[in-house]
Amino acid sequence: MQLQLKTSKEKFNIFKETPIYIGVSVILLILLILSIGFAVTLGSVDISIKEVYKIIFNKLFVLSGNNAINSGPVHDVVWLIRLPRIILALSVGMGLSVVGIVMQAIVKNPLADPYILGISSGASLGATMAIMLGVGAIFGSNSIGIAGFLGALIVSILVLVIANIGGRANSVKLLLGGMALSSICSAFSSFIVYFANDAQGMQKITFWLMGSVAGAKWKDIIFILPIILLGIVFFMTQYRVLNLMLLGDDVAVTLGTDLHKYRHVYLIITSLMIGMLVYSSGMIGFVGLIIPHIVRMIFGTDHKKIIPIAAISGGIFLIWADVLSRTLIDGTEIPIGILISMVGAPCFIWLMIKKTYGFGGKN
Repeated sequence: MQLQLKTSKEKFNIFKETPIYIGVSVILLILLILSIGFAVTLGSVDISIKEVYKIIFNKLFVLSGNNAINSGPVHDVVWLIRLPRIILALSVGMGLSVVGIVMQAIVKNPLADPYILGISSGASLGATMAIMLGVGAIFGSNSIGIAGFLGALIVSILVLVIANIGGRANSVKLLLGGMALSSICSAFSSFIVYFANDAQGMQKITFWLMGSVAGAKWKDIIFILPIILLGIVFFMTQYRVLNLMLLGDDVAVTLGTDLHKYRHVYLIITSLMIGMLVYSSGMIGFVGLIIPHIVRMIFGTDHKKIIPIAAISGGIFLIWADVLSRTLIDGTEIPIGILISMVGAPCFIWLMIKKTYGFGGKN
Protein backbone atom coordinates (compact mmCIF):
# COMPACT_ATOMS: atom_id res chain seq x y z
CA MET A 1 0.00 0.00 0.00
CA GLN A 2 2.82 2.39 0.93
CA LEU A 3 4.71 1.47 -2.25
CA GLN A 4 1.58 2.11 -4.35
CA LEU A 5 1.04 5.52 -2.72
CA LYS A 6 4.67 6.48 -3.30
CA THR A 7 4.43 5.49 -6.96
CA SER A 8 1.28 7.58 -7.36
CA LYS A 9 2.99 10.59 -5.78
CA GLU A 10 5.99 10.22 -8.08
CA LYS A 11 3.64 10.11 -11.05
CA PHE A 12 2.21 13.52 -10.13
CA ASN A 13 5.58 15.04 -9.16
CA ILE A 14 6.43 15.51 -12.82
CA PHE A 15 3.78 18.27 -13.05
CA LYS A 16 5.62 20.29 -10.40
CA GLU A 17 8.63 20.79 -12.68
CA THR A 18 8.66 24.34 -14.07
CA PRO A 19 8.79 23.60 -17.85
CA ILE A 20 5.94 21.09 -17.61
CA TYR A 21 3.95 23.42 -15.35
CA ILE A 22 4.29 26.25 -17.89
CA GLY A 23 3.30 23.90 -20.71
CA VAL A 24 0.20 22.72 -18.84
CA SER A 25 -0.72 26.34 -18.04
CA VAL A 26 -0.53 27.31 -21.71
CA ILE A 27 -2.62 24.29 -22.72
CA LEU A 28 -5.27 25.14 -20.13
CA LEU A 29 -5.33 28.76 -21.29
CA ILE A 30 -5.88 27.60 -24.88
CA LEU A 31 -8.62 25.23 -23.69
CA LEU A 32 -10.28 28.12 -21.88
CA ILE A 33 -10.32 30.28 -25.02
CA LEU A 34 -11.62 27.37 -27.11
CA SER A 35 -14.27 26.59 -24.48
CA ILE A 36 -15.59 30.15 -24.59
CA GLY A 37 -15.62 30.12 -28.39
CA PHE A 38 -17.32 26.74 -28.69
CA ALA A 39 -19.80 27.12 -25.82
CA VAL A 40 -21.36 30.21 -27.39
CA THR A 41 -22.37 28.14 -30.42
CA LEU A 42 -24.29 25.60 -28.32
CA GLY A 43 -27.86 25.97 -27.13
CA SER A 44 -31.49 25.09 -27.67
CA VAL A 45 -31.72 27.55 -30.57
CA ASP A 46 -29.91 26.24 -33.65
CA ILE A 47 -27.62 29.00 -34.96
CA SER A 48 -24.79 28.44 -37.41
CA ILE A 49 -21.22 28.99 -36.21
CA LYS A 50 -20.71 31.53 -38.98
CA GLU A 51 -23.62 33.64 -37.72
CA VAL A 52 -22.44 33.41 -34.12
CA TYR A 53 -18.95 34.69 -34.80
CA LYS A 54 -20.13 37.26 -37.29
CA ILE A 55 -22.24 38.85 -34.54
CA ILE A 56 -19.49 38.65 -31.90
CA PHE A 57 -16.72 40.07 -34.08
CA ASN A 58 -19.00 42.81 -35.36
CA LYS A 59 -19.86 43.79 -31.78
CA LEU A 60 -16.28 43.69 -30.55
CA PHE A 61 -14.61 45.42 -33.48
CA VAL A 62 -17.55 47.33 -35.06
CA LEU A 63 -16.81 45.78 -38.43
CA SER A 64 -20.16 46.61 -39.96
CA GLY A 65 -23.06 48.99 -39.53
CA ASN A 66 -25.50 46.40 -40.90
CA ASN A 67 -28.70 46.58 -38.81
CA ALA A 68 -29.50 42.96 -39.66
CA ILE A 69 -26.38 41.90 -37.73
CA ASN A 70 -26.77 44.36 -34.87
CA SER A 71 -30.38 43.51 -34.10
CA GLY A 72 -32.96 40.76 -34.39
CA PRO A 73 -33.63 37.49 -32.54
CA VAL A 74 -30.37 35.80 -33.57
CA HIS A 75 -28.34 38.79 -32.37
CA ASP A 76 -30.23 38.82 -29.06
CA VAL A 77 -29.69 35.10 -28.43
CA VAL A 78 -25.96 35.27 -29.11
CA TRP A 79 -25.00 38.66 -27.68
CA LEU A 80 -27.57 39.22 -24.93
CA ILE A 81 -28.16 35.66 -23.69
CA ARG A 82 -25.41 33.15 -24.48
CA LEU A 83 -22.20 35.20 -24.33
CA PRO A 84 -23.03 37.05 -21.08
CA ARG A 85 -23.84 33.82 -19.25
CA ILE A 86 -20.61 32.23 -20.52
CA ILE A 87 -18.55 35.17 -19.27
CA LEU A 88 -20.44 35.11 -15.96
CA ALA A 89 -19.84 31.35 -15.64
CA LEU A 90 -16.14 32.02 -16.29
CA SER A 91 -16.09 34.71 -13.57
CA VAL A 92 -17.93 32.53 -11.05
CA GLY A 93 -15.74 29.49 -11.74
CA MET A 94 -12.51 31.47 -11.43
CA GLY A 95 -13.66 33.31 -8.32
CA LEU A 96 -14.99 30.30 -6.42
CA SER A 97 -11.90 28.19 -7.18
CA VAL A 98 -9.42 30.82 -5.99
CA VAL A 99 -11.49 31.74 -2.94
CA GLY A 100 -11.71 28.03 -2.11
CA ILE A 101 -7.91 27.74 -2.11
CA VAL A 102 -7.55 30.85 0.06
CA MET A 103 -10.23 29.74 2.53
CA GLN A 104 -8.54 26.36 2.92
CA ALA A 105 -5.28 28.13 3.72
CA ILE A 106 -6.93 30.60 6.15
CA VAL A 107 -8.53 27.86 8.28
CA LYS A 108 -5.87 25.25 7.43
CA ASN A 109 -8.55 22.74 6.53
CA PRO A 110 -8.64 20.89 3.17
CA LEU A 111 -12.41 20.41 3.54
CA ALA A 112 -13.07 24.16 3.60
CA ASP A 113 -14.79 25.88 0.71
CA PRO A 114 -15.91 29.48 0.05
CA TYR A 115 -18.97 28.96 2.24
CA ILE A 116 -17.35 27.19 5.20
CA LEU A 117 -17.35 30.26 7.48
CA GLY A 118 -21.12 30.69 7.39
CA ILE A 119 -21.00 33.02 4.40
CA SER A 120 -23.48 30.92 2.42
CA SER A 121 -25.96 30.93 5.28
CA GLY A 122 -25.59 34.71 5.58
CA ALA A 123 -26.31 35.11 1.89
CA SER A 124 -29.27 32.74 2.18
CA LEU A 125 -30.71 34.74 5.10
CA GLY A 126 -30.34 37.98 3.16
CA ALA A 127 -32.10 36.52 0.12
CA THR A 128 -34.86 35.05 2.31
CA MET A 129 -35.48 38.43 3.94
CA ALA A 130 -35.61 40.10 0.51
CA ILE A 131 -38.13 37.61 -0.87
CA MET A 132 -40.32 37.04 2.18
CA LEU A 133 -40.13 40.40 3.97
CA GLY A 134 -39.42 42.76 1.07
CA VAL A 135 -36.09 43.90 2.53
CA GLY A 136 -34.13 45.89 -0.05
CA ALA A 137 -37.17 46.49 -2.25
CA ILE A 138 -35.64 49.86 -3.11
CA PHE A 139 -33.16 48.01 -5.34
CA GLY A 140 -35.96 46.66 -7.53
CA SER A 141 -35.23 43.47 -9.49
CA ASN A 142 -31.73 43.27 -7.96
CA SER A 143 -33.01 43.23 -4.38
CA ILE A 144 -32.49 39.46 -3.86
CA GLY A 145 -28.92 39.47 -5.11
CA ILE A 146 -27.96 42.64 -3.22
CA ALA A 147 -29.54 41.37 0.01
CA GLY A 148 -27.63 38.11 -0.41
CA PHE A 149 -24.40 40.04 -0.97
CA LEU A 150 -24.95 42.15 2.15
CA GLY A 151 -25.82 39.06 4.19
CA ALA A 152 -22.58 37.36 3.14
CA LEU A 153 -20.51 40.45 3.93
CA ILE A 154 -22.11 41.08 7.35
CA VAL A 155 -21.62 37.46 8.43
CA SER A 156 -17.96 37.61 7.36
CA ILE A 157 -17.39 40.69 9.51
CA LEU A 158 -19.19 39.03 12.45
CA VAL A 159 -16.96 35.96 12.08
CA LEU A 160 -13.91 38.20 12.46
CA VAL A 161 -15.39 39.98 15.48
CA ILE A 162 -16.33 36.72 17.25
CA ALA A 163 -12.97 35.08 16.47
CA ASN A 164 -11.14 38.01 18.09
CA ILE A 165 -13.12 37.89 21.35
CA GLY A 166 -10.96 36.69 24.22
CA GLY A 167 -7.76 36.76 22.22
CA ARG A 168 -6.43 36.94 18.70
CA ALA A 169 -8.21 35.09 15.93
CA ASN A 170 -6.76 31.84 14.64
CA SER A 171 -7.90 29.21 12.16
CA VAL A 172 -9.80 27.16 14.77
CA LYS A 173 -11.70 30.16 16.19
CA LEU A 174 -12.60 31.35 12.68
CA LEU A 175 -13.94 27.90 11.80
CA LEU A 176 -15.96 27.52 15.00
CA GLY A 177 -17.31 31.09 14.76
CA GLY A 178 -18.37 30.46 11.18
CA MET A 179 -20.15 27.24 12.11
CA ALA A 180 -22.03 28.98 14.93
CA LEU A 181 -23.13 31.88 12.73
CA SER A 182 -24.11 29.44 9.99
CA SER A 183 -26.49 27.68 12.40
CA ILE A 184 -27.97 30.98 13.57
CA CYS A 185 -28.56 32.25 10.01
CA SER A 186 -30.11 28.94 8.94
CA ALA A 187 -32.43 29.02 11.96
CA PHE A 188 -33.59 32.58 11.21
CA SER A 189 -34.13 31.69 7.52
CA SER A 190 -36.30 28.72 8.49
CA PHE A 191 -38.18 30.88 11.02
CA ILE A 192 -39.00 33.51 8.37
CA VAL A 193 -40.07 30.91 5.80
CA TYR A 194 -42.27 29.07 8.33
CA PHE A 195 -44.21 32.11 9.51
CA ALA A 196 -44.38 33.91 6.16
CA ASN A 197 -46.32 30.96 4.68
CA ASP A 198 -45.69 32.17 1.14
CA ALA A 199 -45.61 29.31 -1.38
CA GLN A 200 -44.49 31.53 -4.26
CA GLY A 201 -41.75 33.05 -2.09
CA MET A 202 -40.52 29.59 -1.09
CA GLN A 203 -40.27 28.65 -4.75
CA LYS A 204 -38.17 31.76 -5.46
CA ILE A 205 -35.84 31.01 -2.55
CA THR A 206 -35.42 27.42 -3.66
CA PHE A 207 -34.55 28.45 -7.22
CA TRP A 208 -32.06 31.08 -5.99
CA LEU A 209 -30.37 28.58 -3.69
CA MET A 210 -29.95 26.18 -6.63
CA GLY A 211 -27.72 28.69 -8.42
CA SER A 212 -27.91 29.83 -12.03
CA VAL A 213 -26.10 32.09 -14.50
CA ALA A 214 -29.19 32.39 -16.70
CA GLY A 215 -29.86 35.97 -15.59
CA ALA A 216 -26.45 37.25 -16.74
CA LYS A 217 -26.41 40.83 -18.03
CA TRP A 218 -23.55 42.86 -19.46
CA LYS A 219 -24.10 45.72 -17.00
CA ASP A 220 -23.53 43.33 -14.09
CA ILE A 221 -20.58 41.53 -15.69
CA ILE A 222 -18.74 44.80 -16.37
CA PHE A 223 -18.95 45.48 -12.64
CA ILE A 224 -18.31 41.95 -11.30
CA LEU A 225 -15.53 40.64 -13.59
CA PRO A 226 -12.94 43.36 -12.75
CA ILE A 227 -13.47 42.77 -8.99
CA ILE A 228 -12.95 39.01 -9.39
CA LEU A 229 -9.86 39.49 -11.58
CA LEU A 230 -8.35 42.03 -9.16
CA GLY A 231 -8.98 39.64 -6.26
CA ILE A 232 -7.27 36.78 -8.12
CA VAL A 233 -4.27 38.96 -9.01
CA PHE A 234 -4.00 40.11 -5.39
CA PHE A 235 -3.92 36.54 -4.06
CA MET A 236 -1.37 35.57 -6.70
CA THR A 237 0.97 38.12 -5.09
CA GLN A 238 0.31 36.65 -1.62
CA TYR A 239 1.55 33.13 -2.29
CA ARG A 240 4.33 33.28 0.33
CA VAL A 241 1.94 34.17 3.15
CA LEU A 242 -0.60 31.57 2.00
CA ASN A 243 2.15 28.92 2.01
CA LEU A 244 3.04 29.94 5.57
CA MET A 245 -0.58 29.59 6.63
CA LEU A 246 -0.46 25.91 5.72
CA LEU A 247 2.53 25.52 8.06
CA GLY A 248 0.70 27.12 11.01
CA ASP A 249 1.06 30.20 13.21
CA ASP A 250 3.94 28.89 15.33
CA VAL A 251 6.14 28.18 12.33
CA ALA A 252 5.18 31.50 10.72
CA VAL A 253 6.15 33.45 13.86
CA THR A 254 9.55 31.77 13.99
CA LEU A 255 10.03 32.87 10.38
CA GLY A 256 9.15 36.47 11.27
CA THR A 257 5.58 36.65 9.88
CA ASP A 258 2.48 37.35 11.95
CA LEU A 259 -0.51 35.77 10.18
CA HIS A 260 -3.16 37.53 12.29
CA LYS A 261 -3.57 40.66 10.16
CA TYR A 262 -3.28 38.71 6.92
CA ARG A 263 -6.24 36.49 7.88
CA HIS A 264 -8.37 39.58 8.44
CA VAL A 265 -7.46 41.15 5.11
CA TYR A 266 -7.86 37.89 3.18
CA LEU A 267 -11.22 37.13 4.77
CA ILE A 268 -12.59 40.58 3.91
CA ILE A 269 -11.40 40.34 0.29
CA THR A 270 -12.73 36.79 -0.17
CA SER A 271 -16.05 37.86 1.36
CA LEU A 272 -16.29 40.72 -1.12
CA MET A 273 -15.60 38.29 -3.98
CA ILE A 274 -18.13 35.74 -2.69
CA GLY A 275 -20.69 38.49 -2.19
CA MET A 276 -20.30 39.56 -5.82
CA LEU A 277 -20.64 35.97 -7.02
CA VAL A 278 -23.66 35.30 -4.81
CA TYR A 279 -25.25 38.51 -6.10
CA SER A 280 -24.81 37.43 -9.72
CA SER A 281 -25.45 33.68 -9.65
CA GLY A 282 -27.02 32.64 -6.34
CA MET A 283 -25.54 29.71 -4.42
CA ILE A 284 -23.24 27.38 -6.38
CA GLY A 285 -21.43 24.85 -4.23
CA PHE A 286 -18.59 22.33 -4.61
CA VAL A 287 -16.60 24.36 -7.20
CA GLY A 288 -14.45 25.90 -4.46
CA LEU A 289 -13.92 22.46 -2.97
CA ILE A 290 -13.34 20.16 -5.96
CA ILE A 291 -11.11 22.34 -8.13
CA PRO A 292 -8.57 23.16 -5.36
CA HIS A 293 -8.34 19.46 -4.45
CA ILE A 294 -7.69 18.38 -8.03
CA VAL A 295 -5.13 21.14 -8.59
CA ARG A 296 -3.30 20.38 -5.33
CA MET A 297 -3.28 16.67 -6.10
CA ILE A 298 -1.52 17.31 -9.42
CA PHE A 299 0.60 20.42 -8.81
CA GLY A 300 1.32 20.30 -5.08
CA THR A 301 0.56 22.94 -2.46
CA ASP A 302 2.67 25.89 -3.61
CA HIS A 303 0.17 28.74 -4.02
CA LYS A 304 2.40 30.46 -6.57
CA LYS A 305 1.56 27.63 -8.96
CA ILE A 306 -1.89 26.49 -7.97
CA ILE A 307 -3.77 29.82 -7.85
CA PRO A 308 -3.42 30.60 -11.62
CA ILE A 309 -4.11 26.96 -12.54
CA ALA A 310 -7.16 26.81 -10.26
CA ALA A 311 -8.57 30.04 -11.74
CA ILE A 312 -8.30 28.76 -15.31
CA SER A 313 -9.55 25.26 -14.42
CA GLY A 314 -12.50 26.64 -12.47
CA GLY A 315 -13.49 28.85 -15.40
CA ILE A 316 -13.38 25.93 -17.84
CA PHE A 317 -15.30 23.70 -15.43
CA LEU A 318 -18.18 26.11 -14.90
CA ILE A 319 -18.45 27.05 -18.57
CA TRP A 320 -19.07 23.43 -19.49
CA ALA A 321 -21.30 22.85 -16.48
CA ASP A 322 -23.45 25.71 -17.78
CA VAL A 323 -23.47 24.24 -21.30
CA LEU A 324 -24.68 20.92 -19.89
CA SER A 325 -27.30 22.60 -17.72
CA ARG A 326 -28.95 24.23 -20.76
CA THR A 327 -28.48 21.45 -23.33
CA LEU A 328 -28.75 18.17 -21.40
CA ILE A 329 -32.56 18.07 -21.53
CA ASP A 330 -34.36 19.59 -24.52
CA GLY A 331 -36.62 22.48 -23.62
CA THR A 332 -35.53 22.50 -19.97
CA GLU A 333 -32.67 24.16 -18.13
CA ILE A 334 -31.29 22.36 -15.09
CA PRO A 335 -30.12 24.76 -12.35
CA ILE A 336 -26.33 24.69 -12.49
CA GLY A 337 -26.03 24.24 -8.73
CA ILE A 338 -27.98 20.96 -8.89
CA LEU A 339 -25.88 19.64 -11.77
CA ILE A 340 -22.58 20.50 -10.08
CA SER A 341 -23.68 18.93 -6.78
CA MET A 342 -24.74 15.72 -8.56
CA VAL A 343 -21.30 15.47 -10.16
CA GLY A 344 -19.31 17.14 -7.39
CA ALA A 345 -20.32 15.02 -4.42
CA PRO A 346 -19.23 11.66 -5.96
CA CYS A 347 -16.04 13.27 -7.31
CA PHE A 348 -15.21 14.63 -3.88
CA ILE A 349 -15.75 11.23 -2.26
CA TRP A 350 -13.44 9.70 -4.86
CA LEU A 351 -10.80 12.36 -4.20
CA MET A 352 -10.96 11.65 -0.45
CA ILE A 353 -10.45 7.93 -1.09
CA LYS A 354 -7.68 8.41 -3.67
CA LYS A 355 -5.97 11.38 -1.95
CA THR A 356 -2.31 11.39 -2.97
CA TYR A 357 -1.11 14.83 -1.85
CA GLY A 358 -0.15 16.49 1.40
CA PHE A 359 -2.05 19.46 2.77
CA GLY A 360 0.10 21.64 4.98
CA GLY A 361 3.18 22.70 3.13
CA LYS A 362 4.32 19.33 1.73
CA ASN A 363 5.12 20.23 -1.86
